[in-house]
Amino acid sequence: MAETLKSIAVYCGHQFGNNPQFAKDAHAVGEMLAKNGIRMVFGGGDVGLMGTVAGAALENGGDVRGVSTNDVIALQEPAHEGIELQIVDGVNERKQTMFEMSDAFIILPGGIGTLNELTDIMTMQQIGETNKPLFFLNTGNFWAPLAEMIEHMMKNGFISTMEGYAMFNADSVEELTQQILNF
Repeated sequence: MAETLKSIAVYCGHQFGNNPQFAKDAHAVGEMLAKNGIRMVFGGGDVGLMGTVAGAALENGGDVRGVSTNDVIALQEPAHEGIELQIVDGVNERKQTMFEMSDAFIILPGGIGTLNELTDIMTMQQIGETNKPLFFLNTGNFWAPLAEMIEHMMKNGFISTMEGYAMFNADSVEELTQQILNF
C-alpha cells in the first residue's frame, strides 16, 4: 500500500472517447486505487471515463470523493451515486478543492477540462507552488502530442527546462501502478 500517496485526484473525460481501451484502463485505475487503499478524488460525475473510474473504485470498496458545482451537475455531469460529493461555487473552486484534497494526480485521456486541470498543476509545479506528482496514463499514445508540444516549446525557448517537474508517464495500468506504489 502506498505510504505517501493516500489520496489521488483522477482527471479524465466526461465522455468515453473512441478507443475502447480508454474505458478499460479507466476501470483498471479505479480498481487499482481501491485495492491499494488510495482515496480517489474526482469531478463527481457519473458519465464517461469519469463515471467508469469512480464506479470501479466503488465496486472494489474504495473511498471515492467527488467535487462538483451545481452548474456542472445540471448541464452535463449527473452526480455519481454512492460517493461523498462536495458542491462548490465554481470551476476554479472545484479545481482548488480537488488540489487540496489530493497528494497526487492521475491524468487519463480527456478533453479541454482535463487539459485545463493538468496545465494548472504543471504551472504550479513550474513556479514552485507544488511538487505533487502528475502521473499520465498514456493509453493508445494519447498524451504523445502533449509531449511533442512541450518539446516544441523548449526548442523555441519558452520552457528552459523540465527539471523540477514531478511528472511520470506510463503506457499501461501496470506501469502506472508501480510508479504510484514506488513513489
